Amino acid sequence: MKERLPASATQPSAPVVAKAPATTAPQGHPNTNYLYVIGLTGAAAIGGLLFGFDSGVVNGTVAALAAAFGTKAAATGFAVASVLVGCAFGAFGAGALANRIGRRPTMIIDAVLFLGSAFATGASGSVGVFIGSRIAAGLAIGAASVLAPMYIAEVAPAHLRGRLASLQQLAIVLGLFFAFLSNDIIAKLSGGAAATFWLGASAWRWMFWVEALPSAAFLLGTLLIPESPRFLVISGKQEQARKVFARIGGSGKELVAQVEKSLAGAHRPRLSDLIVPGTSRIVPVVWVGVGLAALQQFVGINIIFYFGEVLWKAAGASEQLALNINLLTAVINILATIPAIMLIDRVGRKPLLLVGSIGMALALGVVAIVFATAGVGPDGKPLLGRESAITGLVAANLFIVAFAVSWGPVMWVLLGEMFPNRLRAAGLAVSGATNWIANFAVTVTFLPLMKHLGLAWTYGLYTVAAVVSVVFVCTAVRETKGKALEEM
Repeated sequence: MKERLPASATQPSAPVVAKAPATTAPQGHPNTNYLYVIGLTGAAAIGGLLFGFDSGVVNGTVAALAAAFGTKAAATGFAVASVLVGCAFGAFGAGALANRIGRRPTMIIDAVLFLGSAFATGASGSVGVFIGSRIAAGLAIGAASVLAPMYIAEVAPAHLRGRLASLQQLAIVLGLFFAFLSNDIIAKLSGGAAATFWLGASAWRWMFWVEALPSAAFLLGTLLIPESPRFLVISGKQEQARKVFARIGGSGKELVAQVEKSLAGAHRPRLSDLIVPGTSRIVPVVWVGVGLAALQQFVGINIIFYFGEVLWKAAGASEQLALNINLLTAVINILATIPAIMLIDRVGRKPLLLVGSIGMALALGVVAIVFATAGVGPDGKPLLGRESAITGLVAANLFIVAFAVSWGPVMWVLLGEMFPNRLRAAGLAVSGATNWIANFAVTVTFLPLMKHLGLAWTYGLYTVAAVVSVVFVCTAVRETKGKALEEM
């Protein structure tokens, strides 16, 4: 028996003329409570900060983990990438759970999982326990990756949605920066990631335990925010939804009516909604989401953040210099995200993606050429002259800039807003899981590719992916700037 939405959510409203003011005006109402909206967005975006921190914290621990657990390259690579297995399941499961119990309760569970996994990872006594703890952390990261853009998109007014949703990406890159910074500070104070630090524990353990602080902040924030008003409408709690919409700004009554109209005659959201009724075909917009999610990872952006220390050591840098370069790339990532926040609601999503794809392709091509023309040392590592090393470093950071002003924030903004109300959680779940599966595939293959093919061919593959992203944006992506969610 099909579960139906409450009667008040399924009664069709009177016809509305396309592009009439009633469709979009309330979202851009001059009475928007900016401080309140920013507060809601900020609380949800802490999940993004944890997403970034937990993704980047392993960067400075790779060598120490190999020494602590006696693992070789492939096993160490899997230990690092194991978090991504949990991410895929976390992203997929969070969408289904958010549809069932709500966005806010699911975020509270996610915050608790972040807190517990931070302690467990640092306390790991074997590679098996470490991998299990990192998979649990991955569940939390994957869930945060879909919950934050979902919640932000559902509370943000249309005229602010791009900028507010971009705060998720800013939080992610800030999380990466804080992970690199705390790793660097702990390594300097202790004498290295493998050295003994406070209370007789290895420094790398403290690198993971630091995450308990932002995890506690996320838990507090999720306890203070209200449920998504659009989920409240889906659940038949129209009066509560009106109050939340009204506090955000605008006419709560009109916004509730719009959401009800978009859900008219629909059953409660479920994963099977992603199939075109009466066929076995996936709804086309889902394929666009999947393509965006996969290509964002296939360009190899996270190789720099997960394996930056390994990458720069391979290029001849010392451990401390490699950590300092990580900090530089993290700062550049943060600074480059700010223009994206300023531009996304002005120039639109598609132009930013297109410019970013072209920039990434050019920068990655230069990196590939630098490594292709480098000499090879007796240990098999590339030998870069001063000029080549500087060129490679500049090109790698220009790649980060191109990504940060485009695919970094814009993909998550699009995934949060491009799906209709009844498909949003399920569409985000599938797209988010795809993003993490692609992330896992790229991450787990990097060390073997670097060893057997070399850095030139490895970055050549990422260059090809960037070129494909140019074609994908031109042919598959549609602009969503300024549209109410109910227009999608």
